[in-house]
Amino acid sequence: MVKYKNEMRSEERPNMRGGNGTVKITHALEKEEINGPLRLCATLTLEPGASIGEHIHEKEDEIFYIVSGTAKVMDNGVEKIVYAGDSVITGNGGSHSIENIGIDDLVVFATIVTY
Repeated sequence: MVKYKNEMRSEERPNMRGGNGTVKITHALEKEEINGPLRLCATLTLEPGASIGEHIHEKEDEIFYIVSGTAKVMDNGVEKIVYAGDSVITGNGGSHSIENIGIDDLVVFATIVTY
């Protein structure tokens, strides 16, 4: 299967999980297109200053791969700075948040795998 960019569903979520600004979500694949325990497979775009508020992942893992930009991540209560090429994984009851602290858009490829 090939899915072209113009076939991907996009949406905008203001104040996602209590964060600031709006997050643009481009769904690379939908749950129904995958034969496995995948809840999300998408690119997240956050403008400078935008964020996704802190939240917990129970019985699932969320993986962020930073495609471009600079972000501040709260990783189980510990603040860390991440850059293009870095990855973040949160799960097993852990919590995280992410904020674009750069001057350019933050682009994150995100997947959520359930278990």
